[in-house]
Amino acid sequence: MAQQNLTLGIWLMAATTFVFAMQDGISRHLAGEYNVMMVVMIRYWFFAAFATALAARQPGGLRVTIRTAFPKLQIGRGALLALEICVTVISFVFLGLVESHAVFACYPLLVAALSGPVLGEQVGWRRWAAIGVGFVGVLIVLQPSGGVFSPYAIIPLIGALMFALYGLMTRYVARKDAAMTSFFWTGTAGAVVATLTGIWFWEPMAQGDWIWMIVLCFSGVLGHFLLIKCLEVAEASAVQPFAYLQLVFVSILGVTVFGETIRPNVAIGAAIIVGAGLFTLWRERQAQSAR
Repeated sequence: MAQQNLTLGIWLMAATTFVFAMQDGISRHLAGEYNVMMVVMIRYWFFAAFATALAARQPGGLRVTIRTAFPKLQIGRGALLALEICVTVISFVFLGLVESHAVFACYPLLVAALSGPVLGEQVGWRRWAAIGVGFVGVLIVLQPSGGVFSPYAIIPLIGALMFALYGLMTRYVARKDAAMTSFFWTGTAGAVVATLTGIWFWEPMAQGDWIWMIVLCFSGVLGHFLLIKCLEVAEASAVQPFAYLQLVFVSILGVTVFGETIRPNVAIGAAIIVGAGLFTLWRERQAQSAR
């Protein structure tokens, strides 16, 4: 068991969010030039190789690590994450990084809202109130009653829902499966689904973009490695609030590199969503401490 070090955990989470933000920026660039399914497929080949290599180094080797009490659920959650990544990258193309992440930031609220019916967890009125406030923030970002509303704005919301379901499924399998077992199935099952969908959209890639593709693949490996190390030295509930730094990093990237603008309603709505999400995470930690 690694020694707990909250300060190091926070720095590792900040580094993780920075790497994932850069990964999103590269994905946005490549998906603007090539089919999203192909980009995600190649990315998953590297992810699956990394997950397999890491699983093979665990005590007992690959044979022990891949054993799961929930084979169908593990395959399903791996497939769901691959499809969610496709949906989210598509939203980068249509909406940009800033607005996509502003909406996607509501996924902890969806996890909290669905944890009752899906996992049987108790959600108190304070968290329900925070969930309600958070979705007011989502409506402010989306502006569904305004003349500038785009149906594409629903795409990141669908992605957030898919990621929330993936998170709940991960919680469920964690009752019996080790984290590395879930990590292996995430990479391999996702790679199979990504290949079955992406292989039909293969197209030649320019040499310069292959360099970006390689950077994207290695950034994915680096991001997951940093996240694993982060969770080795600090509790997930303690460092999870710092995951919102990714919204800050992608906003800076979107504005400086892709020429995006941060509209007032997006900034206000995102602030409400993040505030509600942080409160929800805090209440969840309080509830866990009381058990």
